[in-house]
Amino acid sequence: MLRPMAGVLTVAELNRATLARQMLLAREKTPVVRAVERLAGMQAQLPRPPYIGLWSRLAGFRAEQLTRAALERKLVRATLMRCTLHLVSARDYERWRPALQPMLTAVMHGVLRDRAKGIDLGRVAETARSALREQPRTFEALRDVLARAHPRSDPRALGYAVRTHLPLVQVPAEARWGWPAAAEFAPADAWIGRAIPDGADLRPLVLAYLAAFGPASVRDAATWSGARELAPAFEALRPKLKSFRGEDGRELFDLPDAPRPPVTVAAPARFLPDYDNLLLAHADRARVIADEHRKRVATANLRILPTFLVDGRVAGTWSIARARATARLTVEPFAPLARVDRAALEEEARALVAFCEPDAKATEVRFG
Repeated sequence: MLRPMAGVLTVAELNRATLARQMLLAREKTPVVRAVERLAGMQAQLPRPPYIGLWSRLAGFRAEQLTRAALERKLVRATLMRCTLHLVSARDYERWRPALQPMLTAVMHGVLRDRAKGIDLGRVAETARSALREQPRTFEALRDVLARAHPRSDPRALGYAVRTHLPLVQVPAEARWGWPAAAEFAPADAWIGRAIPDGADLRPLVLAYLAAFGPASVRDAATWSGARELAPAFEALRPKLKSFRGEDGRELFDLPDAPRPPVTVAAPARFLPDYDNLLLAHADRARVIADEHRKRVATANLRILPTFLVDGRVAGTWSIARARATARLTVEPFAPLARVDRAALEEEARALVAFCEPDAKATEVRFG
């Protein structure tokens, strides 16, 4: 039986619903692995951002909690949504990696173009799998192995083909942010201890996405995942979902019992790290950032700057710089801040700089 459409949701209502799912209305007491699952994974192009993202969302979060979960192989850092590195639970990796393979293949062909011609993916993947089963290796070291085994092919093209077709995870270490800059890779099945199943069922991915970022459209989910064939999965799930309209008339889907708090619920000041998925999970991002501010957050080299929220919306960027024993966090608002908002941000900033630079003898907060 199809569920009837439930009505129109305003941008403000979408904002509060998304903040509730993303644990940004209040810090929550949730185990780290469960938190990462509730967030549908965390963008992890750099090692540090997931730590800051969890610090902003979890009560009493300590960096070693994430590192320990990674060392215990409960969390993995691997290429997934949008063909970018994400931090996800081992359970979610097993479910999502096979479903995302068509997207990863399409990305490979889009990036390599003619350089993909003549690559025997089966042989190349087996070469890489054998080498990585011998020992984890950096991708630079793996490319050397591939070049020796396939001397007539471009080693960088071979490396990219492996990255997009062989399920791999990055090996964590006892580093400050869990992974060194040049992390080693291992086969996912060997690292997790279970075979990665075959299959392309996108429904678990859609349900996890809606739980973390709904209400949302099919196009929103495609933007977040990179997968372009999501409409059939949404249609298959339609009897189990609730349907709304956005102010622009788009159909939005959601889980029936997911939180959709009223717009009167207060949204506290929060700092988000580089690449936080809150800014990347929707085609229409008006629920969290004004269109005129998006260019101030996304740089020409595709970096997403660290941002902060005021009343649940992106209101500026921030950065941390270290000068000898002093660590300074600089807040750069898009517009003048109300006194109460500035005070709340300063309190958060002081705690954040202490978290990021625990060995600094002095810390400062400066507003630009």
